Amino acid sequence: MTPFDLIIAGLAAVAGGLVNALAGGGTLITFPMLTALGVPPVVANVTNTVALCPGYLGATLAQARELRGQGRRLRLLLPTGVLFGIGGGILLLNTSNHTFRILVPYLILLAVGLLYFQDRLRGWVMRRAGVAHDQIVPEGWAVLPVIPAAVYGGYFGAGVSVMVLAVLGLVLDDSLTRLNALKQAVSFSINIAAALFFVFSGQVLWPAALVMAVGALVGGALGGRLSGKIKPRTLRGIVIAIDLVVALIYLVR
Repeated sequence: MTPFDLIIAGLAAVAGGLVNALAGGGTLITFPMLTALGVPPVVANVTNTVALCPGYLGATLAQARELRGQGRRLRLLLPTGVLFGIGGGILLLNTSNHTFRILVPYLILLAVGLLYFQDRLRGWVMRRAGVAHDQIVPEGWAVLPVIPAAVYGGYFGAGVSVMVLAVLGLVLDDSLTRLNALKQAVSFSINIAAALFFVFSGQVLWPAALVMAVGALVGGALGGRLSGKIKPRTLRGIVIAIDLVVALIYLVR
């Protein structure tokens, strides 16, 4: 990549970090930008996963207080996220660029759909949390719906947090605040496992990954300061509109 390409990738990461902090869906900005700069789809996805990993850590630490008393859930779900996040990463590295290029628009559309229905899914989780405890299946069953979410997260990643929150609401009876913190920890376990696996894959475009990691941290900090000034719904709508166009371009190409 040229210095100009790295600047563009870094600016996209700033935008992605800001969007993640305000509304979620930052990956839907950074990944298409890398491919637009000529990076092969698989390498772009691997690099993107590694670059945005610090943002997941920051969000998890910010919600650590709400994880108190959820030790058993963490012991069940974090290893599940790690194991199947790596599984998704293995699946990605065994997918050719040609095949992944074909899958990309559908993966983007899936992520956009999750982003679009995010508020409805969150509302559903809140209603589910109000169901009587004796109507909820044992907590250990949360492992089963987290498995496909972890594989998806290791394979592509965009929208994985929304997916994890939705599947946790299937089985866990708790407040949205605590479920959201648990979701963040599980999403981090998926992302960090896939990222560490990718580090040794030889597929990471390191100049872009390092520049984007810094950009994502800057964007996240900006997002934190702007959180009270920009409506997440408005920003989410902009991201959805842009990525519907991106998905259409991929489909046409």
